[in-house]
Amino acid sequence: MSDRQFAIKIGVSQSVIGSMFQKGTEPSAKVIRNTLAAFPDLSADWFLRDSGEMLKSQCKEVERMNMLLDTIATLQGALNAKDTSISSLNERIKQLENQLKSK
Repeated sequence: MSDRQFAIKIGVSQSVIGSMFQKGTEPSAKVIRNTLAAFPDLSADWFLRDSGEMLKSQCKEVERMNMLLDTIATLQGALNAKDTSISSLNERIKQLENQLKSK
């Protein structure tokens, strides 16, 4: 996207954008507010603080992945507990079978 296209998209003059990039001036509150309004998927935390994901949809994907990983870990724990119970029950069955044989 060109400077001109960006300026039109956020509703400011091209000279405002040009000044920011050529002279290194800080964006005004209007430029920031209009940019976030023009690009609703843009994360304000990323845009203002350079932290987190650039796009809100990416944040949601990361949250979803973390929830899935937590679910997988919980299920793995349940499977491990089931295996331990089965192993204990098999040992108990062997003990009881041996007791029956010895009588």
